[in-house]
Amino acid sequence: MKSIMITGASSGIGRITVEHFLAQGWRVGLIARRADDLAKIEHENAQALPCDVTDEAAVGAAFDAFGHLDVLFNNAGMFGPQTTIDQIALGDWQQVVDVNLTGMFLCARAAFRQMRAQDPQGGRIINNGSISAHTPREGSTCYTTTKHAVSGLTKTLSLDGRAFNIACGQIDIGNARTDMVVDLEKARAAHGLEPLPTMAVEDVAQSVYHMASLPAEANVQSMMVMATTMPHIGRG
Repeated sequence: MKSIMITGASSGIGRITVEHFLAQGWRVGLIARRADDLAKIEHENAQALPCDVTDEAAVGAAFDAFGHLDVLFNNAGMFGPQTTIDQIALGDWQQVVDVNLTGMFLCARAAFRQMRAQDPQGGRIINNGSISAHTPREGSTCYTTTKHAVSGLTKTLSLDGRAFNIACGQIDIGNARTDMVVDLEKARAAHGLEPLPTMAVEDVAQSVYHMASLPAEANVQSMMVMATTMPHIGRG
């Protein structure tokens, strides 16, 4: 039975991806802060591992408890304040960096360590980037900056992992209908802006599954899946 660890597993993209992998017969480790929400995912192949991804010791303990690991979906993240940079408090900036970047680093490090040491050696890390790693939207200083950094992390993991049969790829998602996107919609509506084009979260889960299911000799280095009519492509 193949195994995957999914961070941010209690809601949104993480939760739907958990359900998809369980349905495909994988053993799934669930990482999120809210233990009560993880407990609602009842399946014999699901292992709840309540953990704050910014807590180094807790992350290490969670990966140790899960054991053999084929894939990490490094998914946990947050958006942060939606405003211009002069209105962002240092504490808000640091919180987004802690979750989106340091948390992703800690989980990738734990996964890399496990994959390097296990027998047979190797595995795959899939980082959740964002369409913001290519094209930002207004008022996204914290989120966009961290997602650009995630792209650098993905590339270095791909390079450093080659010697240990560890592949790394990144999925950049545009406007899946998660709670975060719903909140963005509300903020846009409050400012009289048009609704965002969106897509089903299930489409993201299927894309992650494709990346995770490839043989060791193949890797999706970068995938962008987005709502078809998003204004990412085009110019005025």
